[in-house]
Amino acid sequence: MSPQLTLQSPLQLPPSEVPSYLEQLWSNDQPDNAGAKTFCLLVWQPAWVEQQLVRTGKITGPIIGAQSQELIQAARQAVIEGDLPHSTPPLDSSVAAAIAHRKGNQDCEDLRGQHVDAAISALEPRRLITLAPTLDEGHDLETLVAAYCPLPEESGGTAACGDVVVLRGDHAALAEGLGILQPLLPAELPSWVWWNGSLDEAPELLERLAVIPHRLVIDTALGDPRRCLELLQAHVESGQAVNDLNWLRLRTWREHLAMVFDPPHRRNALSHVVQLDIDVEGHHPVQGLLLAAWIADRLNWRLKATQTVAGEGIIAEFQRPDDTAVKFRLMPVPMGKPSIHPGQIVGARLICKPDAQPEHAVCVILCAESGGCMRLEAGGMASMELLEEVVPIQVATVEMDVARLLAGGHNTTTPLLAAAAPLAAKLLN
Repeated sequence: MSPQLTLQSPLQLPPSEVPSYLEQLWSNDQPDNAGAKTFCLLVWQPAWVEQQLVRTGKITGPIIGAQSQELIQAARQAVIEGDLPHSTPPLDSSVAAAIAHRKGNQDCEDLRGQHVDAAISALEPRRLITLAPTLDEGHDLETLVAAYCPLPEESGGTAACGDVVVLRGDHAALAEGLGILQPLLPAELPSWVWWNGSLDEAPELLERLAVIPHRLVIDTALGDPRRCLELLQAHVESGQAVNDLNWLRLRTWREHLAMVFDPPHRRNALSHVVQLDIDVEGHHPVQGLLLAAWIADRLNWRLKATQTVAGEGIIAEFQRPDDTAVKFRLMPVPMGKPSIHPGQIVGARLICKPDAQPEHAVCVILCAESGGCMRLEAGGMASMELLEEVVPIQVATVEMDVARLLAGGHNTTTPLLAAAAPLAAKLLN
């Protein structure tokens, strides 16, 4: 399914007139359809790399805020031209910063908020509000509104329509314009806030938007690792419904690990883990720490000590319920063509050694399709039963991942994430 545009060209209105206009839109222009009774989605959509690439003429517009293949390829080329490390994720903030120094003033249409991904439109949102910060300092606030309906063939001819609202301007203008949001988010409908950018940027705006009862969608792969985990932990502990796309991408790793130990003759090995090693792309450890925290929580390990060693990653020690030590190491691995999501897991290894039956020692290695298991195979594996599994990488756009969360409709944080988040933060500290 291809993304769709709004049914009409958005109408630019003064911010103060937006709520009354939308009320009249459904009461007068759509007498037989008062709008979908689903949910509201508020999106922070900076698209900094895309804006910079369009400005410098490296890609053609319009600016839509989606992670297209053209955008990713141009961003990878910018990594090379900017003399950045080849392991730099293509949509990283450092890429946008490198392009910012180049000359260029290419003008193009900005369709952020009007370009609705099909995976999200299929859920028939009642209202889609987009905050679209611009590169231009001093850009006054613009507010745009339009009606929107899914394409008939995608809804069986019974489309429940909604509307889109776009707030565009610089940071200061957007901060001043947040006052119009409250009347645009009906109390009777669930409201989601999707922070589709780095957790480092605009912290004041994020805190104003990410308030209970709004359900929060973030990506802890974007931003300073410590900031990401602290923010995740704080919002989880506040009782807010928090959804982490970085955690969502861990699902196949958790499922494969569970399947490896599912056979009855192998389950006992989980009580004898003595070492856990996780390799991640580059120097963003959050996803690896979340996986380690999930394993530790499920097996009732207690964290005894942790430290970050330059060039060696993160080294920690857990204690099993029987007081045996478990060594843990998270190792950064340079990748020539990294994922668009920083810090994705490359491989994981668990070594299980029963003291009473050393001949039953087991080494389990999981590795991604994009990386081999050679480093994890080293170190005396010949004396153990060796089990290797390849974890298929799920190719999905970020919009598809968000749509999965929205379709679930959860009004609480997943218990597994709620348990893993504080332990992952302790591992980094």
